[in-house]
Amino acid sequence: MAASLDGFIARKDGSVDWLETADEFADGETMDPGFVEAFLKSIDCYVMGSRTYETALSFEGKGFGWAYGDKPVFVLTSRHLPRTRDTVGFHAGDLGQFVNERLRPAFRSIWFVGGGRLCGDCLRLGLADEVRYSVLPVLIGEGIRFFEQLDQDVALHLLEVKGYQSGTVALRYEVRKEMKRLGQAPEPVAPGDRGPTGDSAKSADEIPASIPKGHQS
Repeated sequence: MAASLDGFIARKDGSVDWLETADEFADGETMDPGFVEAFLKSIDCYVMGSRTYETALSFEGKGFGWAYGDKPVFVLTSRHLPRTRDTVGFHAGDLGQFVNERLRPAFRSIWFVGGGRLCGDCLRLGLADEVRYSVLPVLIGEGIRFFEQLDQDVALHLLEVKGYQSGTVALRYEVRKEMKRLGQAPEPVAPGDRGPTGDSAKSADEIPASIPKGHQS
């Protein structure tokens, strides 16, 4: 998932205009289109909160296109939202049960897009295997955090670090197996409150750069 250096994935109002921030890092890598294409093909389905879904629809409405191709997209919400394509489905209920009993038997690579509450829930429930974190060269001061209300320590193992010419730094972590927890579920919360843009079983992430350009996340 793309985040500011101070750990926010969106402003308080859900806007992500700062995602267009870029720098110049001469020694950085360039984003290989072939890598991006292969990476996106490896994802079997996406899971996101309602505000993340609304952000994706707004990008599409502005002419950036639909970032998730023809892959199944599951939106966690109890609200009535527009369904603009057959690949989108809606779910309201227990997240752990939904992932373990419905998604895992059908999909190998499950990508939790966001938002912050969903990312936090994934880690609390032991659903995430990896966390991908793309840090943009900007501080926004306040907003919606990458992991909302994460109430426990989660140990990670650093797998990869890449610095890009745009100034973005991409981090890939493995969730250490001894720290994965399948214990108590978090206090109930309306699925529609799960957040604007974030996480993956492959956990939360994004390929560095911006959601409009085909996301990551």
